[in-house]
Amino acid sequence: MPSTKSSAENSGTTAEQYDGFTAEERAAMKEHAQEQKKAAARRSSSRAEKEAAAEQDVLAKIAEMPEADRILAERIHEVIKAAAPDLAPKLWYGMPAYARDGKVVCHFQSAEKFKSRYATLGFSDQAALDDGAMWPTAYALKELTAADEQRISALVKKAVS
Repeated sequence: MPSTKSSAENSGTTAEQYDGFTAEERAAMKEHAQEQKKAAARRSSSRAEKEAAAEQDVLAKIAEMPEADRILAERIHEVIKAAAPDLAPKLWYGMPAYARDGKVVCHFQSAEKFKSRYATLGFSDQAALDDGAMWPTAYALKELTAADEQRISALVKKAVS
């Protein structure tokens, strides 16, 4: 007769049992669903109106962040807009993101988002940052100096090249 035990029970361990998504991951998925609904509601708007509304959504999300993350996100937003004005700000899983032709190139993740000790600036596979067989796709941020802003600007310019 076949066993009715799960693979975790058969292996004798329950430590590897899948407990599902974390509360933060579920919240991010809900935010993404809301973002998709907003985008669908804006379909009859002009492109300029959609882009302006999307940027206002990003700025509103940044304004909601705790002070340390908000300061970083505001500067990152300014640096990205200056370095690559053709990237369109949009929300992506509740995070400020910057897209080209609707595809996210980079995004800012606040430390609070997943209860991390630092914020991150991440780049997607749409970013042209390839450097051999291995390269970074996310950068930890605790504060920004002028040199950091220059480095981010250069990364963003390379990402969209």
